Amino acid sequence: MNFEELIKTNRQNVRNIIKLVTKQHNEDLEQEVYVRVLKNCNNYTEQGSFKSWINTVAKNISKDYLKSAQKKVQDKSTSDDITLNSIEDKKITPELRLIKNERQEKITAAIKALKPKFREVVILAEIEGYSYEECAHKLKVPTGTIKSRLYNAKKELAEMLAELL
Repeated sequence: MNFEELIKTNRQNVRNIIKLVTKQHNEDLEQEVYVRVLKNCNNYTEQGSFKSWINTVAKNISKDYLKSAQKKVQDKSTSDDITLNSIEDKKITPELRLIKNERQEKITAAIKALKPKFREVVILAEIEGYSYEECAHKLKVPTGTIKSRLYNAKKELAEMLAELL
């Protein structure tokens, strides 16, 4: 039996099996059936009819397709679940608000406890967002002094707020 005759005699039956199993017409699967039959026709042993062997190949390919399609959906839903779990909940609970407020109060108290020259640099540079040069101009000191004071102020704040870090 040549290849064209094989396709002509089994085309409708293969299409019906694919549609029955996958619930859709799929020419790629149909082609896969014929390729696999052609590759493995030397392995065919006459235990049953050649037509039933082709039908079994069509059924197995269709089932494999469904398994791989189901796995893709499962993998996609798994990655979607990971994405959903990685999104933080934006709602601030009363407990979180309280913790945030307490933390803010501790930071404010620590800044107030700094020496005045350190406090003013922290307020200007870190809270109000001025550059080193702008801080130096406002306080009428060199830029290096601003950097030094800010470094020392941060060092003191780190010690005072160690429990928060």
